[in-house]
Amino acid sequence: MSSTTTTLDSPPAAVPADPSAATLTLANVLYEKRGAVAYVTINRPKVLNALNTPTWKDLRTAFEHARDDDAVRGVILTGAGDKAFVAGADISELAHASAIDAERSSSSGQEVLDLVENLGKPVIAAINGFALGGGCETAMACSIRIAVEHAKFGQPEVKLGLLPGGGGTQRLPRLVGKGRALQLILSGEIISAQEAWRIGLVNEVVQATDLIPRAEAILKMIASNAPIAVKLSLEAVNKGLDTSQSEGFALEASYFGLCAGTEDKKEGTSAFLEKRAPKFLGR
Repeated sequence: MSSTTTTLDSPPAAVPADPSAATLTLANVLYEKRGAVAYVTINRPKVLNALNTPTWKDLRTAFEHARDDDAVRGVILTGAGDKAFVAGADISELAHASAIDAERSSSSGQEVLDLVENLGKPVIAAINGFALGGGCETAMACSIRIAVEHAKFGQPEVKLGLLPGGGGTQRLPRLVGKGRALQLILSGEIISAQEAWRIGLVNEVVQATDLIPRAEAILKMIASNAPIAVKLSLEAVNKGLDTSQSEGFALEASYFGLCAGTEDKKEGTSAFLEKRAPKFLGR
């Protein structure tokens, strides 16, 4: 399997037509493919990986690259260094934004995170430090969140005269409930990784040395399953949350039927009855 890597010293380049066969070069994001896993690292450690417009664009490019590469079965998203996943928006850019600029920036960021959430492949946020504001919102768009013990979470936008603009007012209540979400959003309180785990904001809290290995282990378990079933399971959950429960049931039944018509379903059931490991082909 070929490896795809970016460096800060290389000039920007367009994504090639065949993402599995070329190097992806970005200014603010590192992209490396190892086996079936794409590693996306926000690489602005001097400003705690703060999100500005160029970084949002690079994130979009990286995730489009991972989406379009059939060899990629999952993505691990993290931040460079050991202090921050993403500490929030780049305040130096935000301070000069007009009302129109801010609305456009919010919509653009929401589109990128919608791409992350609906990639069709699992995305694990490996949260290695501060996940504040846009960083918390970025983590919430991921399928699964694993955090180190010293990570911190919060939506402190109200302290800047703003509100969460990257989907925080919508995803946070869905993850932790309306009351807890409002407490965090309205107070701007910063919480520990253990508290984030307690309220359901993160799936697991691990030691720093175990962060990437644990994310890799989860993706390995997922990748051993039928690719179409994984993709449709992600879609059923994401779309179902935006519908009534009865509509969600109908969607689930439809996807259940789609899975039942695949070769992978025949292989999975046959392997079970024959007491052997299945060999899924994604069709």
